[in-house]
Amino acid sequence: MFDTNGKSVIVTGAGRGIGLGIAQVFVAAGANVAVAARNTAEVTGAAEELTARGPGTAIAVPADVTDAQSCRRMAATVTEEFGGIDVLCANAGIMPQAALADMSAEQFSAVLEVNLAGTVFAVQACLASLTESAAGRVIITSSITGPITGYPGWSHYGASKAAQLGFMRTAAIELAPRGITVNAILPGNIRTEGLAQLGEQYLSDMAAGIPAGKLGSPADIGHLALFLASAEAGYITGQAIVVDGGQTLPESFDAVRPR
Repeated sequence: MFDTNGKSVIVTGAGRGIGLGIAQVFVAAGANVAVAARNTAEVTGAAEELTARGPGTAIAVPADVTDAQSCRRMAATVTEEFGGIDVLCANAGIMPQAALADMSAEQFSAVLEVNLAGTVFAVQACLASLTESAAGRVIITSSITGPITGYPGWSHYGASKAAQLGFMRTAAIELAPRGITVNAILPGNIRTEGLAQLGEQYLSDMAAGIPAGKLGSPADIGHLALFLASAEAGYITGQAIVVDGGQTLPESFDAVRPR
């Protein structure tokens, strides 16, 4: 079940964090994965490490998702290397903090360009190859922030993540006749390099508010992506699935305190 062996997969924003975790899960399942991001050194190192682990393979594809032409080059490279594209994991994203009162037009635009326009451009670039696939899949990394919750300093980020879901729903309708499903994963607090820099005490405090009692891992997001890419998930489209250890459930911190 959930077989993706030999599938051709693109993961954007895959040099580190959640994107790298998604790529690791697919390579471990035998898929051929294109690790795409702007940082050439990061994607090259990630691809080499993933291929060494196997059993799937990985290639590095430097790409800037805010540039539609760069996305088209990415899709062309992967199609040539792997013979097509079966799965696009549109994961690239940024989340700089900026209070609403102080946010510049440039800060707002930068987040929307990467998180929203980057998703749209990547899908457009891969559309022809996804259509040729026996079962094309688009999997978008959104967030609980924006669609479900809010947090000071991330109004632009939250807006971009909510907008991804609006795009997903209409894209799912338009692409269904092509045999392509479009779904989104909404991660909660995931332990990544960025969070690790905040210190163990901060991470411990975050985990204390989650019913599962711990932060998620990038692999937790990867495992759901793997399922959504499988034949068994072929009748699921236009859905936003939360992976947060129950983070969005409690009314207050008191609800998760030991009793």
